[in-house]
Amino acid sequence: MADARPFHWEFEPDQVDREVFRIEGGRRLEGTVRISGAKNAALKLMAAATLTGERCRFTNVPEIEDVRVLAEVLRDIGVTVDHPAPNTYELACGDAEWLFVPLEAAAKMRASFILLGPLLARFGRVIISNPGGDRIGRRPVNLHVDAMRALGAEIDYRNGYYFAKAPGRLRGGHVVFPQITVMGTENAMLAAVLADGHTVIEPAAQEPEVDDLIEFLQQMGAEVERTSPTRIEIEGRRRLRGADHRVVPDRIEAGTFIVAAGVTHGRVTLQDAPCDHLGAFLGVMADVGVSVHCGRDTIEVDATEADLRPLRGCDIETDPYPGLATDLQPPICVLLSQTEGISHVHETVFEDRLEWLGELRRMGARVEISDSHHATIEGPSPLHGAEVEIGDLRAGASLILAALAANGTTTIRGAHHVHRGYEKIDRKFLELGARIERLAEGT
Repeated sequence: MADARPFHWEFEPDQVDREVFRIEGGRRLEGTVRISGAKNAALKLMAAATLTGERCRFTNVPEIEDVRVLAEVLRDIGVTVDHPAPNTYELACGDAEWLFVPLEAAAKMRASFILLGPLLARFGRVIISNPGGDRIGRRPVNLHVDAMRALGAEIDYRNGYYFAKAPGRLRGGHVVFPQITVMGTENAMLAAVLADGHTVIEPAAQEPEVDDLIEFLQQMGAEVERTSPTRIEIEGRRRLRGADHRVVPDRIEAGTFIVAAGVTHGRVTLQDAPCDHLGAFLGVMADVGVSVHCGRDTIEVDATEADLRPLRGCDIETDPYPGLATDLQPPICVLLSQTEGISHVHETVFEDRLEWLGELRRMGARVEISDSHHATIEGPSPLHGAEVEIGDLRAGASLILAALAANGTTTIRGAHHVHRGYEKIDRKFLELGARIERLAEGT
């Protein structure tokens, strides 16, 4: 294994939950920003590394809190996790000393539940806590549990923990989800690649991060293939090998910076940007009137004409990929507050994802929340600085966007939510000309 030189974080882990963002708005963003690797891909790839005893090396891994937490969990289990350089992780799971994922890890990060499938398939047993994560509504893991049972696992739930075992070896089977689930699809894949026999998963999630995981599993020697848009088939293998992989760029971060250019009437170029993964989102940008041009691996955004030609409101509805990503709905809502006319928002994925709009309303946005899935936004609304609080990861990034567009100074509490999924977001905005500080709470 490569020399494991320690990589030092800018802030210690116990400090991040006491931070705030302080932002002086009203400045046009201009410049170039590099898009980091995708959080929703990196975490699942790290989990996949437990399927083999050989070394797996990942590059373009985002330096975010969720990755750090998962690395700690894997080390506790007995996985060798090295961080030899920024954005690079090397993992080797020769054995697992402690097949237990505690409540503390699950409370910090719901994605820790992705370890259920690979640990069960590789070692035949695991105890894993019921997960936590963002407060954006019910995100039941029963779909994951039912998928494991379809592959022959025996799972009991006691005192907040799932006790799972696979007598002998998991068996291939037909995993049928009642609804599309991204992490459920991934968990089922990670279990089935070491199961005995053939597995069919449907309806399988189509997100680019799922296909990134499929590509890595194929590099490990797994026989896994998407045989139709919503169908994945797997022929189980007894053993997989180590592999190297570059994490796919983060389409949600890319969308966030596109909106940032839009709300500040700026001009921004995104490098290492996944334009092919943003189809539905770019359709919304076209409807609103934000000019976006895609290159080979760049995206150029020019919203400077919004000073002369106002942006237009539109109606949006979230859906599983290739529909409009629910994670991009909060940033779009900020943009809609700056467009002319009335826009309607239909959130179909999570029932509590619109609650954060109450914070946007405190900054001057004209927002009406009809129910847990519908909201109406009337624009344009002059936003003003305020003291607001982040409730979840994507809402946190969206409040930063609102603060950038607002007149005056905004203080945003709960910055740790943003650290979970965005790499050095404050530094990236600073380089684009924003006035943003990350401070200890109370300073």
